[in-house]
Amino acid sequence: MKFSEQWLRTWVNPDATTEELVSKITMAGLEVDEYTLVAPAFSGVVVGEIVACEQHPDADKLRVTKVSHGTEEFQVVCGAPNARVGIKIPFAMVGAVLPGNFKIKKAKLRGVESLGMLCGADEIGLAEERADGLLELPVDAPVGEDIRTYLNLNDTIIDVDLTPNRGDCLSIAGLAREVSANFLADVTVPAIEDVIATIDDTFEVNLEAPEQCPRFVGRVLRNVNVKAETPVWMVERLRRSGIRSIDPVVDVTNYVMIELGTPMHGYDLDRLEGCINVRLAEQGEKLLMLDGTEQTLNSNTLVIADEKKVLGIAGVMGGEHSGVNADATSIFLECAFFDKIAIAGKARAYGLHTDASHRFERGVDYQMQTKAIERATGLILEICGGEAGPVVEVAVEENLPKAKTVILNRSKVASLLGVDLPADQIAPLLTCLGMELTATSEDQWSVAVPSWRFDISIEEDLVEEVGRIYGYNNLPNTMPLAELRLQIIDEAKIDLSELRRVLVARGYREAINFSFIDPKLHTLFDPEREAEPLANPISSEMSVMRTSLMPGMVSTLRHNLNRQQNRIRIFESGQIFIRNARGTESSLTQDLWMGGAICGSRDPESWHGAGSSVDFFDLKGDVEALFARVGNAAEYSFRAAQRPALHPGQCAEILRNGEVVGVIGALHPKVAKACDINVPVYLFEISADVLVDGSVTSFRELSKYPEVRRDMALVLDQATPEADVEAVIREQAGEWLRSIRLFDVYSGKGVEEGKKSLALGVTWRHAERTLTDEEINASFAAITSALADKLGAALRQ
Repeated sequence: MKFSEQWLRTWVNPDATTEELVSKITMAGLEVDEYTLVAPAFSGVVVGEIVACEQHPDADKLRVTKVSHGTEEFQVVCGAPNARVGIKIPFAMVGAVLPGNFKIKKAKLRGVESLGMLCGADEIGLAEERADGLLELPVDAPVGEDIRTYLNLNDTIIDVDLTPNRGDCLSIAGLAREVSANFLADVTVPAIEDVIATIDDTFEVNLEAPEQCPRFVGRVLRNVNVKAETPVWMVERLRRSGIRSIDPVVDVTNYVMIELGTPMHGYDLDRLEGCINVRLAEQGEKLLMLDGTEQTLNSNTLVIADEKKVLGIAGVMGGEHSGVNADATSIFLECAFFDKIAIAGKARAYGLHTDASHRFERGVDYQMQTKAIERATGLILEICGGEAGPVVEVAVEENLPKAKTVILNRSKVASLLGVDLPADQIAPLLTCLGMELTATSEDQWSVAVPSWRFDISIEEDLVEEVGRIYGYNNLPNTMPLAELRLQIIDEAKIDLSELRRVLVARGYREAINFSFIDPKLHTLFDPEREAEPLANPISSEMSVMRTSLMPGMVSTLRHNLNRQQNRIRIFESGQIFIRNARGTESSLTQDLWMGGAICGSRDPESWHGAGSSVDFFDLKGDVEALFARVGNAAEYSFRAAQRPALHPGQCAEILRNGEVVGVIGALHPKVAKACDINVPVYLFEISADVLVDGSVTSFRELSKYPEVRRDMALVLDQATPEADVEAVIREQAGEWLRSIRLFDVYSGKGVEEGKKSLALGVTWRHAERTLTDEEINASFAAITSALADKLGAALRQ
């Protein structure tokens, strides 16, 4: 925001130079981008009046004028096309020094003597580009007065770059509060008196969208002379704020916006039909803007309309039919409060950016609208004359922002700022920002936040305000003190990186896939569960959240197969997203899982023999290696199962203490064909949250006594899992059991059809003595008896 330093000093005038003022504003968090002089140095230029003007005798484009500076008249040759009798212009007399150290001397132009120079705006540094003619001054400009004094050119333009949360400082009033607080200087607010209505005219206003526009204030003005000239002081203040003068009504609304921070708009009352409706636009509704562009409106756009047409986009820009033209005599002044969420992004959506949208998007004072109307009314009547009707306000109180109260503790200020400020110093720092403090205890206040501060809602916000006004440079340099406690580490938990290393050591490579997949791929792998759709997917192939790691791993595996990589081992760890119905609401559970996939030969290609292909048990061994690293392999078991994406005869659930925690198996041929894969693929996935929950490793002294091993060959039903056999053995073998090892599986000649032979080696060892044959025989007999009773197993003869 650009503003005039002189204008600011009419509100608050601290005893500080421009450089000190700029530095203080910057250190208060309102960064000053730059500050520049309103006009460069020049001297000897006064207000002059052309009293005579004739054509140059020897030049078509030159005129010979007589210029008065109040007491004398001077002959000046001028080439400006607008030079004419009666206008007042900047007159650089002989001896004047213009910007760039250009000195004015007596001269002859085409044989005619010229005693001075008539100036355009660019020649005295008031315009960057060359002007087309002379700078015409108001008719009441005092002839002979120094132009720098008349235009108040001994001024500085300050450009402040505000953060989005400080919309309250997009006004002279807001900046004056900040300067007052930082310099402890008094603010002199211009007198804004209520304008007494002299006519009864009003204009009806309807709020059809009260959530987006909870307050609308309007006023009718009659017999207004829009052709009146805007005072030079207002034109200059607007120019120094980066706003071009247009006409008195527009100039006044812009002036009040800069002064109080509240955008306004003036409508030509004679062009309004019926009443004002504040509503949402109809989809596809057209609007011709003030800048000449036509906009096609969306249904979520708040508009100001009458009964027949849209007048403008609320909080952004008015339409072509809403503006005040030169022939207007009746004005409807409007000042509304729009919810910043309703306005945010709308200007950008239509390729616009205005001073009004810049303020409404950041939030404006919701209690300033009536005051702004009174201020604008007074200025318009002063400049243009006319009569004012009563102020009409339409408001829906429940939709207006609520006044906020925040509790502040002195101890919080000390802990965050590192300085222990006394209570009688903290309170004034906040009071000067417009906050009202009520002491609830000796070191605690209840702080009422003013209506213009949208950015204050918690105690830390107030501490920040104290720090800003106290001065960041005044805060002491202190080392932070913190109590450091040793973190409690659960030794039973295994870091997931350890399990990744296990798989890498076994020849796997880690894959990282997107968490969102193609809905068709989800249906192929997990049709029984509903996937969570994305609101804004990257593409249709990535539009649902994955419920399994398998689709991503298979896609990665296929990608490698298509690039002549025939031996593949990959794994992945990541989140899966399960949608659970809870009553009438749905919730999304995010769980960490680990999975792997293999295909191709068991061993890398080598000269010493043809390698066999991997099978189910290769992958099962890799999974069991993970259990061994965690240290609780005995808690895990496998059970035959079925999954839509896995082969019915080569699929097993992974259980921990009887609870299903994962799945392992061969990729179903139909799924493989759908994925364009023509080699056997084996996959597993398991809950990583369960997998990392291991047991604490403990030391057990090695026994110096020998092991005793007994082998057994059992004949049992083909469908009986080997895991059931091991479970019975562990149950009967006693406390000295050390290991069970399956070393042969056979079916065929010599074994009854529908049966299979399992050969197992069972090992015992005692920690303190050698086991006897009688003890081992007793355990062996108990085992074979239990196997016969529970599984129908018999020793093979």
